[in-house]
Amino acid sequence: MKKQNLKLRLGLVVFLALFVGLISYPRALSFFPPAYEYLNGIKINLGLDLQGGIHLEYKADLSGVEEDKKDEALQAAQDVIERRINAFGVGEPLIQTLYSGGENRIIVELPGIKNINDAKNQIKETPFLEFKEEKNEEDLKEIQPLIDNLNESAKAQAQKLLEKAKSGDDFSDLAKEFSQDPGSKDAGGDLGFVEKGLFVPEFDQILFESELGDGKIYPELVESQFGWHIIKKIEEKTTKEEGQETEKREVHSAHILIVKRRAEDFPMLMYKSSGLSGKNLKDAQVVFRDQGLSEPQVSLKFDKEGGDLFAEITKRNIGKTVAIYLDDEIISAPVVQSEIANGEAVITGNFTIEEAKELKSRLNEGALPVPISLVSQQSVEASLGAESLAKSLQAGLVGLILVMVFMITYYRLLGLVAAIALLIYAGMMVTIFKLSGELSNWPITLTLSGIAGFILSVGMAVDANVLIFERIEEELNAGRELKDAINEGFLRAWSSIRDGNYSTIITSFILIWFGTGFVKGFAVILVIGVVLSMFTAIVLVKIILQSLAGKWLSKNTWLVCSPKRKK
Repeated sequence: MKKQNLKLRLGLVVFLALFVGLISYPRALSFFPPAYEYLNGIKINLGLDLQGGIHLEYKADLSGVEEDKKDEALQAAQDVIERRINAFGVGEPLIQTLYSGGENRIIVELPGIKNINDAKNQIKETPFLEFKEEKNEEDLKEIQPLIDNLNESAKAQAQKLLEKAKSGDDFSDLAKEFSQDPGSKDAGGDLGFVEKGLFVPEFDQILFESELGDGKIYPELVESQFGWHIIKKIEEKTTKEEGQETEKREVHSAHILIVKRRAEDFPMLMYKSSGLSGKNLKDAQVVFRDQGLSEPQVSLKFDKEGGDLFAEITKRNIGKTVAIYLDDEIISAPVVQSEIANGEAVITGNFTIEEAKELKSRLNEGALPVPISLVSQQSVEASLGAESLAKSLQAGLVGLILVMVFMITYYRLLGLVAAIALLIYAGMMVTIFKLSGELSNWPITLTLSGIAGFILSVGMAVDANVLIFERIEEELNAGRELKDAINEGFLRAWSSIRDGNYSTIITSFILIWFGTGFVKGFAVILVIGVVLSMFTAIVLVKIILQSLAGKWLSKNTWLVCSPKRKK
């Protein structure tokens, strides 16, 4: 039974080695393209010092925020920065909050960005919350020339399409490419058979009252309230239903529509500033009417100045909308039902709970920005990062090979087993680096300091093996059988290995707690490396050695113990 369990454990070790080996080195599956392409697409998330970019670290001042709202305020600040960075066009930015050395920090990493001042300016801008009211007719006259210019361009485009259609271009293809009627565009403008009165009068007149023949295109643009139509009459038919004396006439047609723009199509231009902004908003909360039986709503509470101003705004806009803008984007435009004089308001809009929470959060972002101050910045050139990565990998590979050669030379078979375990350990580390971004929301970012932590943990793994192997040799020299010597060697070495690695882990956690930036990255990688090195040195090596400890090896103990060192 014990032998079967040992075979099972050895099989699991082999499976683990194959799994991490293929994840770490997918090129081994190049003969099977689907698997190779999938595994090769899993990449290690490299830090800025390896791929270039900008690292910024801000301290968030939460002294003016109530204790129960500090987490929300800090998250709001992170969300604001993330929105602004996304608008900046940075690919795969990293924005995260952390608590370090008794201070709340916001870390911003921008790969590929070179101008650090542009990045800082983009982040430091405060989100702007504003309430706007509808423009009156006099105000709307100011934007009419813009609308007229757009419509002139649209009519000119329609005229060009008409000429193309008349000259023989395929009508269906033109409609699919240029028509702005979503109901018929994909069908090539086809409107099917219809009776008179279904379309707008201008359209009906062409189809039913003009002398346009079947298969013909009307030679002029037809203007309606919706825009400019290019009309093609395909065919017509008359039917007489049973019991009816008159025939029913139907026309099959197609059209291309270029829409006519109106002021209402540009809500951003329909509103003007009311003077009420986020500086006057004290708080926004999700509320429910009727003991929570209604849909969620968002309540607003203004300060004294904002309350008075809001009362004036609602009084002169009853029956109209007041738009709520965040960073010049409309997030809600509720209709004013009555004057609101108590400095509070409720936004309704058939929200889901998630939508209401999101709106509340966005409102609070503008109303309660968290003051931040830059405490650290670093800019790395991509070329420097690539060179550093190449040198670090080269150093790590050379160090790993030298350690393996030393272990095999000095400890023979024991050293070979340790070398195999080290390869598995390296594969496990690379696999964790790769899969952390695929299987979790907390991808491990590999930096130069992280590579240093990784290489240092290799040394920790070797230290554990050295202690174990020395104890095994001592037990063999004392006359124990090989299997007993292996078990006793691991048992007696464990306390020393445990204490040494625990002290390293404790020190690393101190660095994680008080350190920042790359120091924290070094400590995180070191902790992961130490834990895995203990696993490989104690579990994997022991399973392999127990599997090898047969009669043949018992008769050739010189492979695991130097005769000259026997007592």
